[in-house]
Amino acid sequence: MEKEKERAVYNIFIEGIQGTGKSTLLQAIAEKRPDMHVCREGDYSPVELAWCSWMTEEEYRAAGERYPSLKKELEANAFREGDRRIVTYTRILTEIPGFHKDLERFEIYNGRKSVEELEEIVRMRYRRFSETGYLFECAFLQNIVEDLILYHRLSEDEIVAFYRRLYGQVQKENFRLLYLYGDKLEESTEIIRKERCDSGGREMWYPLMLKYLTESPYGRERGCSGFEDLVMHFRHRQQVELRILREVVGEQAVILPSKGWKKEELTGLLSGR
Repeated sequence: MEKEKERAVYNIFIEGIQGTGKSTLLQAIAEKRPDMHVCREGDYSPVELAWCSWMTEEEYRAAGERYPSLKKELEANAFREGDRRIVTYTRILTEIPGFHKDLERFEIYNGRKSVEELEEIVRMRYRRFSETGYLFECAFLQNIVEDLILYHRLSEDEIVAFYRRLYGQVQKENFRLLYLYGDKLEESTEIIRKERCDSGGREMWYPLMLKYLTESPYGRERGCSGFEDLVMHFRHRQQVELRILREVVGEQAVILPSKGWKKEELTGLLSGR
């Protein structure tokens, strides 16, 4: 009974720069609180749309007609929200050429929507979300802030203002954000660069992240080209996110050292003490 009361209080959002240990923290909380509904990146989430297609019914039906052999997989990974279908297309394993690239066109990030359209979609979903007991990974800051910096090139003040409007739609009494702060971003980025390789030792994560930065309007404008530029971007993003926590989220956010938190501390954090 006590767990149910606790579950009714919070939705927990885990945030932080890449390499600060978000997945590790999420796993530790999920093990401690198996009653919580876990939403990792790419899962269907009631508030976040990273790695998901945001499609009209017509677009969804057309995708089924283009890929008839994947119709069952599409249906299993499609979720209806009003007049829209959200498809967790990266969860569909297939070797059909171009499938993932095709469905990627219907994502909302990477400049595919105007700032106004992006804000309308995100605010609408947060406004509709009234459940509790969810554990989210990168659902409030990471993907939105990246998009606003790299593709829409908003200033810090404009991003903070965006989040003031967004946070106005959040049920604050149910909201708790755990932010992993990294004071050695160069070191942590180098670590995940080496860790996230294929079985042959070929780097997988780093080339994609660097391409994401260098090919964005922000990256092209500043001539970004290498490791130091990526670390500089992470420092800038962390600065923006900490300002959002300070000026917008306030007491509903707890900042943890990325490698310094202890499992025994989670009990107090999750119960609000």
